[in-house]
Amino acid sequence: MSDNTHHAHTHGHGGHGHGTGDSDGPSWTRAATLLQDAAPITVPEGASAMTIHVTWEPGDPGTPPHRHSGPAFGYVLQGAVRFELEGEPERIIEAGGTFWEPGGDAIHYQDGNALTDARTEFVVTMMCAPGKPMLELVDEEELKQRAHLRAPRPAA
Repeated sequence: MSDNTHHAHTHGHGGHGHGTGDSDGPSWTRAATLLQDAAPITVPEGASAMTIHVTWEPGDPGTPPHRHSGPAFGYVLQGAVRFELEGEPERIIEAGGTFWEPGGDAIHYQDGNALTDARTEFVVTMMCAPGKPMLELVDEEELKQRAHLRAPRPAA
């Protein structure tokens, strides 16, 4: 459903030079580093976008299971995020890493602090369909109905 890797891909940029790490040419071609190239994405028609800075205290589990009406793109500033999107195994994204989710129907299960001894901070830009909440919590009944779509949980 989504490619949540944070490997740098430079395809599809028409030779603009952004983030390519070229050592030749003017400084603006070296100033940007590509962190994430998410494709394909679907942005709801008429969407708005919001960028927020989130700080989780040590061990905070983060937002309860939720979804967004449009895609969301994040960058971890410090600490480590425990990230889990429906259908994908839980993973830890450390400072300097990126994540994205497609939005729409997919449930975002976890976005909390993976560290018990330090804060975690990330910045995320979320796109939202008109008239929809930026974030919608998923109730227990729906979680049970969709449990088969969740990746297997790690052994305790």
